[in-house]
Amino acid sequence: MAPANRRLHYRRRLSYRTKSNGVRVSRTPGNKLVYLYTKKRGTPPKCGDCGTKLSGIPALRPHEYAQISKPQKTVQRAYGGSRCANCVRDRITRAFLIEEQKIVKKVLKESKKGGKR
Repeated sequence: MAPANRRLHYRRRLSYRTKSNGVRVSRTPGNKLVYLYTKKRGTPPKCGDCGTKLSGIPALRPHEYAQISKPQKTVQRAYGGSRCANCVRDRITRAFLIEEQKIVKKVLKESKKGGKR
């Protein structure tokens, strides 16, 4: 019978415990313990304005994003997949208020011009 605390060794050439060399222990059908190499976790896409995680979009590695379809990478909204809902709302509100301010300035300018005559 083999000892219970059997040492394992890497199956690839890289011999250091780096981020790209992550492993987990697995038992084979032949009752041997071996290392299985794990993939790195993907980071979720973040909002370009505030930096929060975008909900509705999976956290994948860059190559995996290339393999999934377009609807899985976006949400059905203006700036979907790029900006969060709160930032989009702020942008729309800001644009509306700027336009309103322009109209108010124009009306005031015309009323001043009419008052001078």
